[in-house]
Amino acid sequence: MSFKLISVFRSNMTASPLFEFALLSFISLFTMVNPIGVIPVYTAMTAKLSPQESHRVARKASLTALFILLAFALTGQLIFRFFSISTNSLRVVGGVIFFLMGYEMLQARLSRTQFDDETTHEYINDISITPLGIPIICGPGAITTSILLMNESKSPIESGIVLGVIILLIALTYFLLLGAKQVTHLIGENGNKVMLRLMGLIVMVIAVEFFFSGLTPIIQGILKIQ
Repeated sequence: MSFKLISVFRSNMTASPLFEFALLSFISLFTMVNPIGVIPVYTAMTAKLSPQESHRVARKASLTALFILLAFALTGQLIFRFFSISTNSLRVVGGVIFFLMGYEMLQARLSRTQFDDETTHEYINDISITPLGIPIICGPGAITTSILLMNESKSPIESGIVLGVIILLIALTYFLLLGAKQVTHLIGENGNKVMLRLMGLIVMVIAVEFFFSGLTPIIQGILKIQ
């Protein structure tokens, strides 16, 4: 019996790094995509559209964000090599971006998009791509996070986890947009602000980790410290 318990414990220990990486990927991308924060903007932009048109906007915006995130996740390393960008430099820049976004979220301030009736009517087929798909759902933070996580992947399994998390989060965002009015009514304005502040705090913590994990090797290289 004891040998069985030890074998189970060892198997759990072997799987724990993958679980930790999957959890990190999910939390990082969730806070950057921020599916709940997209709901107020989506609701405002589709307030005068029919349910069918609103669902079409949600579907097109989700597919646009999914395509962009997967494209950058899969080609991020090629972009690095082409422009001679180091991973450590991206970690530092990504940390700064995350920190600024986290601070804004900590203040419970949502990204606002200005539009009027004429603009909405004229670009009814385009709002799903810009600004809803890009940059509200798929913004600089989400793109940078997907690239960083793919670069942090040490095996095909971890790379598959990142891609799976991206697909899962975009699917979650899509279903939340379909029920946007119900979710907004359920959470309420105060609940939405509390959620934003909690996610903002998490983003700032992740930002510090990314920043110093990239800055430390750079300083060691400058000072020639082994």
